[in-house]
Amino acid sequence: MTKKTQKIAIVTGGANGIGAAISRSLRSDNVHVMIADKDVDKGQTFADSIGASFFQIDLSDAKACQALVDATTDQFGGIDILVNNAGFQHVCPLLDFPEDTWNAMIDVMLNAPFRLTKYVWPHMQKKQWGRIINMASIHSQVASLNKSAYITAKHGLIGLTKTAALEGGPDGITVNAISPAYVRSALVEGQIADQARTNNISEEEVMDKILFKNSAIKRLIEPQEVADLVLMLCSENAQSMTGSNLTLDGGWTSQ
Repeated sequence: MTKKTQKIAIVTGGANGIGAAISRSLRSDNVHVMIADKDVDKGQTFADSIGASFFQIDLSDAKACQALVDATTDQFGGIDILVNNAGFQHVCPLLDFPEDTWNAMIDVMLNAPFRLTKYVWPHMQKKQWGRIINMASIHSQVASLNKSAYITAKHGLIGLTKTAALEGGPDGITVNAISPAYVRSALVEGQIADQARTNNISEEEVMDKILFKNSAIKRLIEPQEVADLVLMLCSENAQSMTGSNLTLDGGWTSQ
């Protein structure tokens, strides 16, 4: 980043996978980072290891979202960057999908980004500068079987991104989304193993025949690739980029 003043960021789900890569990269760029995660032991340990702060949170709780913003502003004096990254997956046919799980997924992946955006907005308006980055998914653009709640949340997140971008422009606030395909993580590696068992094929065949079936580049995306894109969106070089959904999918949606 080219601005001389040190920035302050909140990263939800910031202690694992993509979130950890984003948190680490922001710290390497001299950004104060508040890692918001439900896993207190891993979260605090990881935060300590990179010189970040940690806030344990249940993102389905509106009061907890407000408390996260308040704790960040109390500690650092403001908020410049919000990365709505936290999420989880549940695979189940629509007719059998548990309503409590549906509600939890919408709360964490759509309602929480709305609430956090709303709560950080006045702080960004005050500075006339802000960056909000919503971690969507290739499933913000296409659907897959048995992932109704996840896909609904991610499609809704793009609507929030575009609307907030229009409203934030006059105040120097940009709002963008990143939509990666399969990223190397414990969650994805677990899905590969499950698919191999279910279909009685090797994990290599799962990647070739299922995960990368529609991709031109047939490999897992590294978390750092996503983190590098976040850094770009937080830079002054991206000051005119807003309302975008940046696809990182190996060509999946090119056909």
